[in-house]
Amino acid sequence: MRTTLTIEDGIARQLKDIAHRSRRSFKAVVNEALRAGLQGDRITASARTYRVEPVALGGLVGQHDLDRALRIADHLEDQELARKVQLRK
Repeated sequence: MRTTLTIEDGIARQLKDIAHRSRRSFKAVVNEALRAGLQGDRITASARTYRVEPVALGGLVGQHDLDRALRIADHLEDQELARKVQLRK
C-alpha cells in the first residue's frame, strides 16, 4: 500500500541512519519499525496486570510501629535537624 506520512525530523534521521548502516531501503526500515511497534502493543496489552499485595511490616519495635515507616522517617529527620540547629548555637 502506498501512503504519505509526516514523520518528525529526528525520527526520520534515525530511520535513514539505520537504513544506511544496514544497507536496507528506507521503506524496509520504516515497515520493520512499525511492525515492531505494533507487536509491542500486543505484548503490552496481553501482559498480566502487575498487582502489589500489601504486607504488614510487623508490630511495634521499640516505640515505633513499623507499619508507619514514613512517620518514623519524618520523626528521625526532625530530630536530626534539631540536633544540627543545636550545634550551630
